[in-house]
Amino acid sequence: MNEKLKLLLEKAQTETENALSTRDLQDLKAKFLGKSGEITALMKEMRNIPPEERSSFGKLVNDLKEEVANLFSIREKTLKDKELKEQLEKEAVDITLPGTKQKMGSIHPLNIVKNEIISAFAGMGFEIFEGPEIETDYYCFQALNIPKDHPARDMQDTFYIGNDIVLRSQTSTGQVRVMENKKPPIKILSPGRVYRADDDASHSPMFHQCEGLVVDKGVSLCDLQGLLNEFVKVVFDKETKTRLRPSYFPFTEPSVEVDVTCSKCHGKGCSLCKGTGWIEILGAGVVNKKVLENCGIDSNEYSGLAFGLGLERIAMIKYGVNDIRTFFENNVKFLKQFDRR
Repeated sequence: MNEKLKLLLEKAQTETENALSTRDLQDLKAKFLGKSGEITALMKEMRNIPPEERSSFGKLVNDLKEEVANLFSIREKTLKDKELKEQLEKEAVDITLPGTKQKMGSIHPLNIVKNEIISAFAGMGFEIFEGPEIETDYYCFQALNIPKDHPARDMQDTFYIGNDIVLRSQTSTGQVRVMENKKPPIKILSPGRVYRADDDASHSPMFHQCEGLVVDKGVSLCDLQGLLNEFVKVVFDKETKTRLRPSYFPFTEPSVEVDVTCSKCHGKGCSLCKGTGWIEILGAGVVNKKVLENCGIDSNEYSGLAFGLGLERIAMIKYGVNDIRTFFENNVKFLKQFDRR
């Protein structure tokens, strides 16, 4: 029996030394020390041993079991160190190789234009106010002198989301909220998203506006043109000129359309301005007295001017973009053109 134990130990030593991986070693552990292992099976022979020899035989088997387990432990450490070294060599990074440059984003062209507009008017003392995008019918229309039966409502193509609840069709709603809660003098710019049911190359169901409001004593169209003359020089160039044309808006009286000299031909006439030398950029006018009265402002003491422009329209003119949808397609090649670094 002692000879059998000795041969089993030699077999375990040989096979352990020949194990090439920790997985092979786990299989050997099961072979020798598992529930059905060769060393475990020796204990089943206890019944064939004379009673007076069982104690010594049990001790020999336990010693063998401990010695084989020690062999596995030593070999396991060796194999783990080897496998770790191989893994590290495989995953090693050559720090002398050039790194992969991370691609950086850039400011969206609409945000570039928005920041330029805000900067221009902030420099003239305007405060920034951003009102809610979901509005009541009152703030979006009635307070702006557009009652429910007014034909101007047909011009708005408004999204209704409930009884008298709408997605605002212009940021003029913010002007009303300011006038209700602040006494003149008032000088604010209200930028933000607006929504109209319109979709083609020059219109989008969602687009951006900036609307300005000045309320004070003695405000007139002359002040409006003076403001806009300074504004266009910042957003376009110092040679840009403006002109006012009569128009109609229910919330201003008188009302005007504002044109600027074409940014491409500088007034000479080209395909962009259709040969006229001028491009329309915004609507404006003197605040209608009814709007002032609706907001609790004495129209006999104060007057105001208001103007509204579309960010997309300014950006299309400034950068020569023909389709408004280009701004919302997230085309990286298009957006990379505006990287100012």
